[in-house]
Amino acid sequence: MKAKPAADSTLLRLAALGCVTVAAPAACTNPEPVDLLLHSGTVLVLDEAGTTGTALAVRDGKVLAVGADDLRDRYAAEREVDLRGRTAMPGFNDAHIHIRGRARRHIPLGGLSSIEELQDLVAAKADELGPGEWITGYGWSEDEVREQRRPLRADLDAAAPENPVILTRAGGHSAVASSLALSLAGVDENTPQPDGGVIERGPDGELNGVIRERQDLVSRLVPAATPEELRESFVAALRDLLRLGITSIVHAGVAPSGFGEWESVYAEFGEELPRAAVQIRWAGTEAMEAFGRMSGEGDERLRVGPLKVFVDGGFTGPAAYTKEPYRGEETYRGSLVRPEQEFRAIVREAHAMGWQFAFHAIGDAAIELAVDAFAEVLAEEPRPDHRHALNHFTVPPSDETMDRMADLGILIIQQPNFTYTLEGRYREYLDGYRVERNNPVRSAMDRGVFMVLSSDILPIGPMVGLYAATTRRGMSGEVYGPDEAISMGEALVGYTRNGAFVTREEDIKGTLAPGMLADVVVLSADPRAVDPEAILGIEVDMTIVGGRVLWEKPS
Repeated sequence: MKAKPAADSTLLRLAALGCVTVAAPAACTNPEPVDLLLHSGTVLVLDEAGTTGTALAVRDGKVLAVGADDLRDRYAAEREVDLRGRTAMPGFNDAHIHIRGRARRHIPLGGLSSIEELQDLVAAKADELGPGEWITGYGWSEDEVREQRRPLRADLDAAAPENPVILTRAGGHSAVASSLALSLAGVDENTPQPDGGVIERGPDGELNGVIRERQDLVSRLVPAATPEELRESFVAALRDLLRLGITSIVHAGVAPSGFGEWESVYAEFGEELPRAAVQIRWAGTEAMEAFGRMSGEGDERLRVGPLKVFVDGGFTGPAAYTKEPYRGEETYRGSLVRPEQEFRAIVREAHAMGWQFAFHAIGDAAIELAVDAFAEVLAEEPRPDHRHALNHFTVPPSDETMDRMADLGILIIQQPNFTYTLEGRYREYLDGYRVERNNPVRSAMDRGVFMVLSSDILPIGPMVGLYAATTRRGMSGEVYGPDEAISMGEALVGYTRNGAFVTREEDIKGTLAPGMLADVVVLSADPRAVDPEAILGIEVDMTIVGGRVLWEKPS
């Protein structure tokens, strides 16, 4: 329910407090003017002291005060919001997420219930575009469909025999292509396995259409979308984050040349969108020098984030680089994206240039290699408060490696929601402690490693991450490594205050302490107070950025 207009609530109350007339509130000298006041609920500041209140006052885009409901007597607000027992807390800060514009040829594939449903979407898109046009899509998962298998090229051929089709799995580390798409790309049974990837074959020895990590062998042929269609959907995707209570993000990687589009969008729409930091992918010395920017440059709306480098492949392929072979494999351990010496050279050069790191490392072997490379350059060229980080951290490395990370100040940007959504992949590819302790949180925190929580779009909604971090449950309900669970209070801090630390903004956002940016989410219930099984049902009712209500749940 929307708050009543000021003339119908706040001004009448001012008259009761001694204003000369309802029509002339300036005559009231006691209450101070503020822009927004939330009251009659629970306000979680999420500072180190654990401060809470029932009311929150905002002025000039920042938190002015948190306290009891008597703040209504101290401040006269342009808009009041009656929380009616709901919970206000710092907006979610997703420190590893992917947001991009999509072409008209694109199909969103998340949340499908069957491969038949996927085929129907592909067939409909083929009818819309006409024969010969490429069809793309993103977000399918074999764990979500009733067939409990991946779509294969035969499925795509049946749906759109006259269109080349390539559909990327949720997570982005594998894709399935139709026969026509493979043919146009020159990929067949005689194609050698590409560096850093796998072209899969079925039991009959023929290509099944799935390509791990190197789907660019096919996707390179997809015609570029027009700037207009990409921009419209890009802005829409950013706005849609507000519906999930997300007020800040770290976009996980663009080429140096891609940062300009973010600048253009934020110059035009920035006050209507979540705040953003954008990771820059390593593109070679010349390109990085030509870019001319460095981590942290920018303002509170948009800034350059950490450098991104892939150490290994993704897990959904799987191609993450592990110390032991995958379950059921004799020798296959995934792979590094580039040779070790080349990787170490990049680390050395980028560190010397002054970049902050937030590298992709999923397998335990990749994690230990990255930590060793970071340690080497920090010994050669110490940099206080570097805040280098590893994204993902799925297969737990040795305790010695975590101790080393704590000593060196290397952060983890973790996705606890993976335990929920990738449960099927872990059970298929991992065994023993590797599946039980997937995406370790508690053990790393207990060893002193700074932990940040995020989504990596699997899914974006923070409630799944909070649920998995505190219960360690997969989609089936099975619990994995219960000793890796953390408290809801720790999870909320991980999704808010700790994300601000990654981008060196902990002094301006991430809590609702006075003086901080008024980035607020109003939730239907207090996550700390509900039964764990009810966490997934908590709804976002309002999202506020800089004191402005940018999204409100329809009445």
